[in-house]
Amino acid sequence: MALTNSHTLPFGTLSIAMVTLFHADGSVDFDATAELANQLVDDGCDSLVISGTTGETSTLEDQEKEDLFRVVVEAVGGRAKVIAGTGTNHTSHSIEMAQRAARAGVDGQLVVTPYYNKPTQAGVLAHFEAVADATDLPIMIYDIPGRSGIPIHTETMIRLADNPKIVALKDAKADFAEITRVLANTTLDVYSGDDGLTLPWMIAGGVGVVSVSAHVATAQFRALVDAAAAGDVTTARRIHFELDPVVRAVMTHIPGAVSAKQILKMQGLIPNAVVRLPLVGPSAVEMETVLADLAEAGMNFDTPRTRRTHGTPA
Repeated sequence: MALTNSHTLPFGTLSIAMVTLFHADGSVDFDATAELANQLVDDGCDSLVISGTTGETSTLEDQEKEDLFRVVVEAVGGRAKVIAGTGTNHTSHSIEMAQRAARAGVDGQLVVTPYYNKPTQAGVLAHFEAVADATDLPIMIYDIPGRSGIPIHTETMIRLADNPKIVALKDAKADFAEITRVLANTTLDVYSGDDGLTLPWMIAGGVGVVSVSAHVATAQFRALVDAAAAGDVTTARRIHFELDPVVRAVMTHIPGAVSAKQILKMQGLIPNAVVRLPLVGPSAVEMETVLADLAEAGMNFDTPRTRRTHGTPA
């Protein structure tokens, strides 16, 4: 018996919060980003978030973001959903980015809780509704109090779900009781925003995950999401345990954008692992811990690998 919603999902089921690739001088490498987008879709993801946290959105200029949206739509549009990370803590700026994303032809937008300025729940509600009213794009709300400084209260989320353009939630609150209330009282498509919580969130009624770790284990995450959606909990549990060291490697030692790029480079999928300040590359000690977790997952990088090109096997 399938565990998840049967309606068409506007944001897919396996979404990757995609890294933004840079040249050695720090400028955006649009060609390599498009190539990686194609490879991730080939490997099993059906949705990409562009210019989210892992895409280093806070250090991208507005025009760079709009150009990225357009480049990825041109690369994978029709094969996967393209979701633009448009949210900021400035409502009118978020509206402008939503309009830019719509012009670029994306399928939807990810809008994060306004961060740092810590608005009241009334302000949170007004912010999301203003962004929703600005375009026809469907919205996935991103609730991540660890980064934004405040949670979206469940009562607020239930009210937001009444807006026909607000159709999904990326939940990174890690509160099973609260997400249960959201699932029970709304028709939102709920995605785990914590890679390691994909299985329990889907068993409760979530539809998938917006993942960072899936950059480096796309096929396994595809199999996990599909098994959970089909109600095959035995298979899903096995894959969940297999992915645990991968999730630890990507998400627990250094920022996800840094670790994902380092591993993708070792896998031969990207030309370099350049990040923009204030992010920096890992120390040797940090990489040792990452590599130890990957080795536990059976992913060893003892020999150099040649960079893969789109459509070629590893």
